[in-house]
Amino acid sequence: MDAVTSASALARLYFAAQAAAGAAWWVAVFTVPLVRDATLGDIDAVLLAPFDIGLFVVASGLAAVLPVRARTVAAAIATAWTVVVTAGLGVYATLTGLAGWGVIAMTGASLGSLGALALLVWGRIPTGWMLIGPFAFRTARARRSPLPHVVGTLGQIVAFWAVFFAAIPAVLSSLEQRWGLHLDLGAGVRVAGVVLFVALGAAAFWSAAALSVKGGGTPLPSAMPNRLVIAGPYRWVRNPMASTSIAQGVAVGMVLSSWMVVAYAVAGALVWNFAVRPHEEADLAAKFGADFDRYRDEVRCWIPRLRPVAPLPARSVSARAGAAGSPPG
Repeated sequence: MDAVTSASALARLYFAAQAAAGAAWWVAVFTVPLVRDATLGDIDAVLLAPFDIGLFVVASGLAAVLPVRARTVAAAIATAWTVVVTAGLGVYATLTGLAGWGVIAMTGASLGSLGALALLVWGRIPTGWMLIGPFAFRTARARRSPLPHVVGTLGQIVAFWAVFFAAIPAVLSSLEQRWGLHLDLGAGVRVAGVVLFVALGAAAFWSAAALSVKGGGTPLPSAMPNRLVIAGPYRWVRNPMASTSIAQGVAVGMVLSSWMVVAYAVAGALVWNFAVRPHEEADLAAKFGADFDRYRDEVRCWIPRLRPVAPLPARSVSARAGAAGSPPG
C-alpha cells in the first residue's frame, strides 16, 4: 500500500468515526438533557437536527464509503459545514455564555475534518505553507561581532513571549471563563507555574545565547545560525528552544489556572513536532551534513541526555560547502 492509498484509508476511517460519533451525539442530545445543555445551550435541537444530521453525519459517512471523486465532494461538504457550525457556535457561546463544550467538540471536529480532507485531496497534510516569509529557512548574515544577533534574538524573544505567552493565553483564558468551562486548579498549581516559567525562561535565554554567540544567528527561521550549535542546553537536548517554549506554555496555563491554555501548549508541541520539525531537520541536514546526522543520532529531541554530548569544532555553513566542493587530497 503506497503513501497516497494509506492517507486515503486513514481519512476514510476518520470520517467513518466522525459519522458514528455525530450520530451518537444526536441520540444523546434528544435523550440526555445534560448533553443538550452543555453542547447546544438554548439552540433549538429540533430545528438544527435535519441540517446537521444531513450535512455532518450523513456527509461524513458518505465520505467514508463513496468512490474517490464523490467521496471528496462529500468530505468537502462535511468539512465546510463543520467549520461554519464551529464559528457560529463560538459566536453564540461568547455572546450567551452557553454551549461551551459544543464549541470545544466542534473545534476538534473542524481540525480533524480539515486534516482528513487534505489527506483525501493531496495524500498528505501540506505543511510547507507554514514556512514562508519570515518563517522560511535562511541562514543569518555572517557578522564580525555576535552583538547584532544577540540584540535580534532578544527582540524575537520579547515578541514571541508577548504573543504566545501573554496575548493568546489571555484570550483563551477569557473564553474559558465566558463559556463556563473554567476549572480552578488551586493556588499551589499557580505558584508552581510561576516557578516553572521562571526556571524555563532562564533555560530559554541560555539556549538563545548559545544560538547567537556560538551559532552566529537567531532562533527565527529567516536568520538561522551559520554554525551547528552543540553548546549550552543543546548538549543535552536537540531543540531546547522548542522544549522550553512548550513547557513555558504549560506553565502559563498553570498560572492562569486554565486547562485550555495547557491544551493550547500541548497542541503547539504536536504542530511543531509533526509539521515544523521534519522541515527544520531536513534543512539542518542539508547544511551541516554528517555533523548534524551524528548529533541527531546522539541527542534526543524532547528527552534530555543524562550526560552532555561532546561539542564539535565550530564550522560555518560556507566552510562545509567549501569542504564538500574541494577536490580530494
